[in-house]
Amino acid sequence: MPIKSFLDYLTFEKKYSAHTIAAYKNDLTTFQKFLLTEYENDNLLNVNYSQIRSWIVSLVNLNITNRSINRKVSSLKSFFKFLQKSQQIKNSPLRKHQALKVSKRVQVPFSEKEITAVLNTINEATNFIEHRNKLIVELLYSTGMRRNELINLKIEDIDLTNNTIKVLGKRNKERLIPLLLSVKASIQLYLEKRDKENTTINYLFFTSKKNKLYPTLVYRIINDYFSTVSSKIKKSPHVLRHSFATHLLNEGADLNSVKELLGHTSLASTQVYTHSSMRKLKEVYNQAHPRSNKN
Repeated sequence: MPIKSFLDYLTFEKKYSAHTIAAYKNDLTTFQKFLLTEYENDNLLNVNYSQIRSWIVSLVNLNITNRSINRKVSSLKSFFKFLQKSQQIKNSPLRKHQALKVSKRVQVPFSEKEITAVLNTINEATNFIEHRNKLIVELLYSTGMRRNELINLKIEDIDLTNNTIKVLGKRNKERLIPLLLSVKASIQLYLEKRDKENTTINYLFFTSKKNKLYPTLVYRIINDYFSTVSSKIKKSPHVLRHSFATHLLNEGADLNSVKELLGHTSLASTQVYTHSSMRKLKEVYNQAHPRSNKN
């Protein structure tokens, strides 16, 4: 089947994560079901743009956001591109499609004051779970790693001799991130506590039942801690990653260095964070420029 071949291609050639592949599969099977219901045809090798357009309209009528619809259509685009590449179709029915307009989404990072408040709150950890949660917050903020990267950290990824941590990013791309001395100390203390937990699991972090961490637990940890100090609507691991990048740029880090630390493949992905640091840049500019009005 075309869908299976495509998913195999994403798994073994593109090295996409299981989460990403599941999203592609869901988008494609949803579209295929729509074709069967509306057109009594589920042959994805014989699809025209009019049918796709009808599907898009149905998604709009379901009050699905334009951003989410564009992501679903992007899955179809990748699928049809694969069919072209494997010579199963001649032209993509989406070759002339224009994405729906979306409003720019501004990601508001945590302030340094909010992060300090959380770290002060959990600084007096008294049991293993609290030590684990403290280190999760510290690592996410001090390294900018993604939630999935944190979940998949293994003990051997920590190099306390060279003060680095090895992260396996998207498409199995490895990168080394330096560790702050304060975070190194937290890791050492955590590992001491971890040794007493009597577990054979090789992942750095695990649940109270000695299983691998899962995404919703990491989200809940961050959301619970930051809910006590922040009124921001979104309080997630990704906001900590955003805060990491924004605070580095505010303090003068160059864009290319932040790009490498975040594991981005292109500078365009990192430039999203420059919008948040623009306020700080304007302050520096107004203070430093001889023609500025400092009064």
